[in-house]
Amino acid sequence: MNRRNFIRTTSVIAGGYAISEPSIFENVRMHQETSWFDRPMRWAQLTLVENDPGRFDPDFWLAYFKRVHADGATLSAGGIVAYYPTDVPMHHRSNWLGDFDPFGYLLEGCRKMNMPVIARTDPHATWQNVFEAHPEWIAVTANGEKRRHWANPELWVTCALGPYNFELMTQVHNEIMERYQPDGIFSNRWAGHGICYCEHCKKNFREYSGLELPVTSNRFDPAYQKYSEWNISRLKDLWLLWDSVIRKHKSSSRFIPNGFPDKVITGQLSDIVFTDHQARSGVTMPWSNGKVAKELRASIGMKPLGGIFSVGFEEQYRWKDSVQNEAEIRVWVAEGIANGMRPWFTKFSGVLYDRRWLDIVEKIYNTHYRNEGYLRNTAPLARVGMVFSEQTRNYGAEKWQQRSGDHALGMYHALIEDRMPFEMVNDRLLDTEHLKPFRLLILPNIPTLSVKQCNQLKQFVEEGGSLLATFETSLYDENGKRREDFGLADLFGVSYDGGVEGPMQNSYLRLKSDPATNQFHPVLKGLEDAYRIINTIHRIKVKSRSEFPGPVTLIPTYPDLPMEHVYPRFPDTDIRELYLRDTGKGRIAYFPNDIDRSFWQIMCADHGKLLRNTIRWALNEEPIAEVKGPGVVDVTVWRQEHSMTVHLVNLTNPMMMKGPFRELIPVSAQAVIKVPQNLKVSAVHLLVSGQKLSAEIKENKVILNIPQIPDHEIIAIDLI
Repeated sequence: MNRRNFIRTTSVIAGGYAISEPSIFENVRMHQETSWFDRPMRWAQLTLVENDPGRFDPDFWLAYFKRVHADGATLSAGGIVAYYPTDVPMHHRSNWLGDFDPFGYLLEGCRKMNMPVIARTDPHATWQNVFEAHPEWIAVTANGEKRRHWANPELWVTCALGPYNFELMTQVHNEIMERYQPDGIFSNRWAGHGICYCEHCKKNFREYSGLELPVTSNRFDPAYQKYSEWNISRLKDLWLLWDSVIRKHKSSSRFIPNGFPDKVITGQLSDIVFTDHQARSGVTMPWSNGKVAKELRASIGMKPLGGIFSVGFEEQYRWKDSVQNEAEIRVWVAEGIANGMRPWFTKFSGVLYDRRWLDIVEKIYNTHYRNEGYLRNTAPLARVGMVFSEQTRNYGAEKWQQRSGDHALGMYHALIEDRMPFEMVNDRLLDTEHLKPFRLLILPNIPTLSVKQCNQLKQFVEEGGSLLATFETSLYDENGKRREDFGLADLFGVSYDGGVEGPMQNSYLRLKSDPATNQFHPVLKGLEDAYRIINTIHRIKVKSRSEFPGPVTLIPTYPDLPMEHVYPRFPDTDIRELYLRDTGKGRIAYFPNDIDRSFWQIMCADHGKLLRNTIRWALNEEPIAEVKGPGVVDVTVWRQEHSMTVHLVNLTNPMMMKGPFRELIPVSAQAVIKVPQNLKVSAVHLLVSGQKLSAEIKENKVILNIPQIPDHEIIAIDLI
């Protein structure tokens, strides 16, 4: 094993770093020095453990990076443990470091391969000698005790918002930049772990708000709401401080936080972003990786987005040195790639205890490398946007508002099951430019909307867009205060009628044909023989402002015991449970109930079908890609400079609801893809399998059959 000692220089730490807002990076090709953000397509992260120096083989890892065509690297540098010969007082060198410089050695090896390098730091814990010298740097619990580390009692948890980060870690980052000039510094667990009650936090929060720190994390407590606001502000100051220090040494270098509690600010401040959603745990759905990608891209635009994935388990018991099944890794990474993320594997420990993952990642990365030109996306082409909210923190106090996140999960899953290409939309970015790509916006119970946001949605509809909303959407303002009526009442055509019913026991939805024509509305396609289906769990009372069709009405609750009394007291009503209307070029669909949340919690196939039909009715145009066949397939559509791609991720598996996958179960698919106007197709490829198939090109559509999709297939269409 080759080792090299790097020449050490003494860092001179200047005080009073200026904090300035960095400009927003425009995603264009520039000189390599300033455009490194967009160059890497496949990232490698090696997170060392303290006793790695002298035990692990850095040349093995450099050779592996080359073998998998990794073109960017994240390497352990400092924080809890320094993997270089630091001179910063209180910055703990690895006890196994000796005369070695593993960070410097790996960095030099990566640079010989023209790989941008990001230094990894982790400031969330420190050692006994630091505790004794600077007890004020340690996090404090609500009862006034210094906080021991929950997993390693020989360590102490540091205060993220106090002098440990603002002073000591600023020195560490300055030293790393001065000596090694990395392309960025990525900090793990930099944002703290709950409320800290140290004297610095007490004093700074009191000066900011005039309040004392909240004693609980009750999000309805005004003090906690103010704390959340201050926490974001304080972390933003820290981000800007570290970023300014880093840029002083290298103008193209950046601070890259591992997560920030505000996605819009992340989009404003970042030139490159990574997600740390590494793998499934519990009943996490396999499409969750794609959902995280969609939400971030809705907030950052088309800036480079890396998706960190772990080769190990992410369950609560933290088996960090074990390895997942191949099928599980492949599907998780495929979901990220299909939704615009650049893969970034992370390996904990430089010493291998299980080598099975090496070939798996090599296969994934080599396929990605071969097809890189088709993965440099310029824009998603989906016409459906699903709104998600970052301002619902003041919503959820009422019993019918519990588990409000299930609305989004249910709607997301319904879209996946329908194979509908769609994107996410940040509720704080509803301006014309952000909404321009979409024909239909879906609001799965987005209750808190400001007047400005409501007006933006009204303008979207006025300009020809369609809207689908559920439950209490727009009934509350941005601060969580309930309005007298929906902010979007004019669009819905109904008004709030003073209450919510539920949970509704043994209640049903009555499905009807039009009495004048005897025809069923398109939202009931496939349900024509169903006189009624199960109801949702909650419904909000509304009153109509105009006439509506009545394909879905209410059958109220009636006894479910004794069995002799199980019959409806009102077998039919005119109380609508779905309001449908045309508005010029657009359409409005409003469910005054929690059908999306009920679908997620119960997984009733009828609810899923009703949702999918209503989405397609409201869209009122053919999807950009129509994919038919068996199983569950996630469909995403992208544009590149000279091509378009359709990603098909096969999620069909008995372990879809509870991982890990044991095997991949191939499915077939028939795809009809609309080509952008004024462009012609010159060639069609299947990138992952390399299968040679003939495609029919008819009326600006590409039609093809794919006999087998194990986990991921990419249809690439060359355009001229």
